[in-house]
Amino acid sequence: MKFNKIVQYGFALWSFILTTTTFAQQDSQYTQYMYNTINVNPAYAGSRGVTSIFLLHRTQWVGLDGAPVTNTASIHKPIGDSNIGYGISFVNDRIGISDENTISLDVSYTVKTSEEYKLSFGIKGSANLLSVDYTRLTIRDPEDVLLSQQANIDNRLSPNFGAGIYWHSDKNYLGISVPNFLETKHYDDNVSSLASERMHFYFIGGSVFDLNETLQFKPAIMTKMVQGAPLQVDLSANFLFNEKFFVGAAYRWSAALSGMIGFQVSDSWHIGYSYDAETTKLANYNSGSHEIFLRYELFGNYSKIVSPRFF
Repeated sequence: MKFNKIVQYGFALWSFILTTTTFAQQDSQYTQYMYNTINVNPAYAGSRGVTSIFLLHRTQWVGLDGAPVTNTASIHKPIGDSNIGYGISFVNDRIGISDENTISLDVSYTVKTSEEYKLSFGIKGSANLLSVDYTRLTIRDPEDVLLSQQANIDNRLSPNFGAGIYWHSDKNYLGISVPNFLETKHYDDNVSSLASERMHFYFIGGSVFDLNETLQFKPAIMTKMVQGAPLQVDLSANFLFNEKFFVGAAYRWSAALSGMIGFQVSDSWHIGYSYDAETTKLANYNSGSHEIFLRYELFGNYSKIVSPRFF
């Protein structure tokens, strides 16, 4: 089906067609991934050394009917002075006629590899609930029996598990992870083509450079690979001024250009915003994507972080 025909049917129908005919990347997409690491790598749990609460809202492809909307909430912390960390996260994805909720439990174990570096191992257990309401489709072709006779999906449960490794210091980090090992069929067997949740392989990395006493620079990268879909590469460059104000840019390979800003309101509060401008043909049908996050940290009995962390 050609692109202009897809637009005519509406994005809701388009998203259904894509998921039932191809193996696309199903995991949620984030521009400010460097602050939302626990969603893709369970070894990150507790790595900040404090109780960290994170909230994110993303509205993608504004103006395009049925475009993705993602809401994320997570909390993670170390267990006292032990080497164990844990976290709980929740993700809601609404795309077209589908509504997907995922709750995850992450546990990590950290060993010290040198005076500066630590190596963390993490496991993730998750439960996914998928709902699909086919009655919300606008069917232009009355003879399209396949779509008109589909039974709705109501909170179909799919358990999963994942794992990750995270090597980090106060200035550098590298991580490899697979958030979901199990491949899950999302649609009924009477559909001619099935969408299968495939394993997503993530690689993340970043470093912080002190350019002078008041300016720090952080380049970062995230790559996502899944069989049957193009390799996704996200590159970003952020600057931190006076340990308070963040500004940066990002590029999603062959997909989007982004601008990012943020502010360290206090030792506990950090807020950030990003805007994506599409570099594909989709730019003709939407006004971009918006993402905002809020992080709050409780220091409690933990050692206070001397300066704001970039990740």
